Amino acid sequence: MPLLSAVIITLNEERNIKRCIDSIKDVVDEIIVVDSGSTDKTKQICETAGVRFIYKDWEGYAVARNAGASMAANDWIVALDADEAFSDELKKSVLELKKSNNPVFASFKRLTNYCGHWVKHCGWYPDVKLRLYDRRKSEFSGIIHETISPAFDPITLLNGDLLHYSYYSISDHVVQYNKYTTLTAQEAYLKGQRSSIVKIIANPGIKFFKSYFLQLGLLDGYYGFIICKMSAHATFLKYCKLYILGKRS
Repeated sequence: MPLLSAVIITLNEERNIKRCIDSIKDVVDEIIVVDSGSTDKTKQICETAGVRFIYKDWEGYAVARNAGASMAANDWIVALDADEAFSDELKKSVLELKKSNNPVFASFKRLTNYCGHWVKHCGWYPDVKLRLYDRRKSEFSGIIHETISPAFDPITLLNGDLLHYSYYSISDHVVQYNKYTTLTAQEAYLKGQRSSIVKIIANPGIKFFKSYFLQLGLLDGYYGFIICKMSAHATFLKYCKLYILGKRS
């Protein structure tokens, strides 16, 4: 497989970025960090690690990822967030793919760590993400939960996990889903979706039932319950925000 460039997007990621870089430095051939204005030690940590550090005004996740890919020395790109890291098995899988000299788009199974607990249910695992691609053929698009498009077959699902250190506390989760529900409501509105009082009342309950019972969140114990309740509340907020957007139009 051709040489690989990793593109990592950051904003105040001093507690995560070193782990991310260390997990991929022996796997990829170049690491580019696209930063949108960190005020903590993110830049210093990246400079110490010897990676390319690039500042770019924030215009969205997809724009940041595509900007980094456009500045890479190589056409094959691994896209990461600063709070993600390769597991040892995933490192081995990527290295084997490189040795095969058979370039393919590849997906990773993302395993999330929530307050020190690895979440295996709740609809959170396997959270398959297409993250290895050819920038000459595809790019990222979307406001949130951005995706690579077009996605060319064959797409190989690699063994090993992309470890996602998403939330160190419940408060982190609250802050994040408040931000994301605003973005998801905006994206839904632009796609022509609309909310209603019925959806605001019914959909959170449906979300909890699905994630806690059908997707076995109950097997994740205390944190499984918290995650499913938070997901239900995030659904409530999304439809409330979408309802307000509809009223303003």
